[in-house]
Amino acid sequence: MAHQPKQLQDVFVLSGVPEYTFVQPVEYTRLLVALRTAGRSIVAEGPSGIGKTTAVMKAISEAGLDEEVLLLSGRKADDVAFIKDLPNQLPLGTVLIDDFHRLPDNSKRSIADLMKTLADESVAHSKLVVLGITNAGESLVAFGKDLANRIEVIPFEANPQSKIEQLLRQGEEALNVDINILDDIAKAAQGSFYIAQMLAYHTCLRSNLLEESRQKRAISESYEAVKAHVMKALARTFNDTAMAFARGSKLRREGRAPYLHLLYWLSQSNTWSINVHREADRHPQQRSSVSQVASKGFLQDLVVASEDIQRVIYYDAANATLVVQDPQFVFYIRNLSWSRFAQDIGYISIEFPSQYDFALSFAGSDRDIAEAIFNELSERELEVFYDKNEQHRILAEDVEEYLGPIYSSDAAFVICILGPDYPKRVWTKFESDQFKKRLKSGEVISIVLSTAPLGMFDDAAKVGHYAWDRDGNFGDQLQEISELLVRKCREVRSRHADDAKQHA
Repeated sequence: MAHQPKQLQDVFVLSGVPEYTFVQPVEYTRLLVALRTAGRSIVAEGPSGIGKTTAVMKAISEAGLDEEVLLLSGRKADDVAFIKDLPNQLPLGTVLIDDFHRLPDNSKRSIADLMKTLADESVAHSKLVVLGITNAGESLVAFGKDLANRIEVIPFEANPQSKIEQLLRQGEEALNVDINILDDIAKAAQGSFYIAQMLAYHTCLRSNLLEESRQKRAISESYEAVKAHVMKALARTFNDTAMAFARGSKLRREGRAPYLHLLYWLSQSNTWSINVHREADRHPQQRSSVSQVASKGFLQDLVVASEDIQRVIYYDAANATLVVQDPQFVFYIRNLSWSRFAQDIGYISIEFPSQYDFALSFAGSDRDIAEAIFNELSERELEVFYDKNEQHRILAEDVEEYLGPIYSSDAAFVICILGPDYPKRVWTKFESDQFKKRLKSGEVISIVLSTAPLGMFDDAAKVGHYAWDRDGNFGDQLQEISELLVRKCREVRSRHADDAKQHA
């Protein structure tokens, strides 16, 4: 029979298990031994596109367990019901459960109990293999602490550069070609077998190489051109989804763009996952806005409400962990022009001239107003310094040294709530000493309360201020002052953005 040339799609594979370009990941030997151990269930955890599924399928075949393999997914409702009933289905053969992290807790508990039973009885007729995101094993063990020594948890991490290069060379050999940008592709893959496959596939496609070449052929392509080609194709699938996530449930043009920053931080993560609270602490300018959307459930609501977002992003609210599930989406967000992306969404700017948009200064007797303003501005994704939220950071610090810069320069504006007790308190005197030099520059916004004795704040009343009537409608006044503050912030942000453009 005449030699049938290998097809491009069979060499650099975009779906399914590769034949010509399979490379054993570092974890492969450990996986194979666990498959051959009677009663030993396996959890393969790690980012998508690293090669978990491919490695597991190859190892199952090599271990001689592929005669009866049942493939189930935590994404499919029918499968979820079947998974819960697995303990009643013995003997099972080999069962592979993908997207384990998406299962409800009762199903995870059922699987944990079944794994313990299989281990204790060293069962040879049933083998359970679970695939999930990073820490899937930890979440499983949480349902049975004595399970830890009875299962094999195998973390799949980014593959070393040598493994990626091996994959690409095997593809070159199968197609009988030399790819001039092989090194660029290997670096861009950042440890992902899938991304390497995808970039090599599109490189060949652009050169019209659709099958194995009869004679050795050299492909000459620009990596930047290939990347642009891939990004254009991926944009059709992912642009609207990325924008929907980055925008959040409602666009706040002047806000600190918490969802956009979460997506950006995800794009920078080697593990394709982030802990939301840890990332917020690493980025003080977005700390409050990001913490707000996580702690109040807005982030979880955003993900749950959109099937498109759920296809590419998973959010574990219990651990505040955000994970990208699609390697193509990872490549897309890693290569976005983020300033242009933010502009396309409608944000005024993602560059912020100060750590805080506002800092609140008030006496304790007027905390009701201060807290209401803080909540309102935080809802609008602005960064506000409010002492009640900062106690854990101030603890064990030199308080004056900590607070001084916030009121003197670190906040774009100081909101000064002037009530009858304001001049009587030590800390309000300290704070006002820090920001008094900013009064003439219009960076201090005074809210003068009607309960303050006549003449107490004559100087403040001579400049633009907001008069708050303690006997008036609290909600109406809160909305009015909040709108004024947001408009003020928007003006400053727009001015800063224009200045940045002029100096670019």
